[in-house]
Amino acid sequence: MESRMKWEKLKPPEPDDPLCCCKCDIYQNRCCCDCEDLDEAFNRWLKDRPPKSGCQSVVFGAMVDRLEISIVPVLVLLPLLLQVAALHYLLGIIILTTLPGLVLWYYYATHRKRRRTLFFLTLSLYSLFYMYFLFITEILPHGDISPLQLCTVTTGMILTIVSLILTKRGPGFVTPSHPEACSQEANEASTHLRASTQTAASSAGTSAETTKWSRCPVCKIIRPPRAGHCRTCGACVQRLDHHCIWINSCIGQANHRSFLFTLCVFVLTSLYGISLVLWSLCPHHNLMTALLYCPTVYNQSSTALCFTCAWYSSIVTAGLFYLLVVQILNISFNVTERESQLALRNKMGRSRLFGLVIDTGQYSHGFCQNWIEFLTMADTSVSLRYSLTDLV
Repeated sequence: MESRMKWEKLKPPEPDDPLCCCKCDIYQNRCCCDCEDLDEAFNRWLKDRPPKSGCQSVVFGAMVDRLEISIVPVLVLLPLLLQVAALHYLLGIIILTTLPGLVLWYYYATHRKRRRTLFFLTLSLYSLFYMYFLFITEILPHGDISPLQLCTVTTGMILTIVSLILTKRGPGFVTPSHPEACSQEANEASTHLRASTQTAASSAGTSAETTKWSRCPVCKIIRPPRAGHCRTCGACVQRLDHHCIWINSCIGQANHRSFLFTLCVFVLTSLYGISLVLWSLCPHHNLMTALLYCPTVYNQSSTALCFTCAWYSSIVTAGLFYLLVVQILNISFNVTERESQLALRNKMGRSRLFGLVIDTGQYSHGFCQNWIEFLTMADTSVSLRYSLTDLV
């Protein structure tokens, strides 16, 4: 019995299960989290009261936790590792091969207890600006880059930042219009939902299952179809796709288009910038040949560093290109990443295109109609002021 209770604490939660660090044994500062205990801890600190046992310096620890000082060593070591990798092509192969594993190991060692983190967003922006800085200071003085090409790269970088800001504005959270009446209306709607499900299923068939509203077991609010609860953000999101750790935000109905646009602009700009760097360093080689074999770049430290950074950018671009392909396929089949995971768990979906997409067949209306629906969907302000007929 004791081992079973221990496993219940360690097993991963379901997508809509609540998870609070107060209830997690592995969280050291579990007495101070995003709940009432956090307010209590700050009140004790403001009133100069001693903290409870086991919560010493908990406010300071929580403040340091949120500043994420642990990201600083990564930002310092990344340029140093790239410079070491530029000394010899064997060092470059070893470091660039192990670098993703080192970053993930450091992340899990320092950030595994966090629910939300700016680790990957900070690392991505830092890498982007560092690559652009090398492009301006090392590649541009060679004289092989025309003003139009420079303007194209700069425009692509600016568009990436702007679209990222638009994506970070919010995924479209589901919020009740009257929080004080949320619990009562949710209970009434849930009762009506249980009473009318059987009748609706017999009269409307499968269409009722795809359009019914549901009650979130965590937020206790009625949410529209395809909405899901994000355990990381702690809220329900309209048409939830996934929580992206790279931008520290959910991807939902309100920001899915801008997220896709960010991926497209970044991948295109990165590919174009890498090609310019390789053409400048190895003008007499083909693009793919220059990326795989260009021994003359190691004659100078500056060109070797640019060549190593081109390989680093290629690795990052390849990962984001895979994410872009998955997103395009999901939109083509009108399925979200969350729905794909649920379909795999319940064994209700069909794997297509070598497992790149899971076709649930629940919301798909054909390739063209699916893209029209995606491009024209609006960010609606969802509230509890719905008609009871919408529940089924």
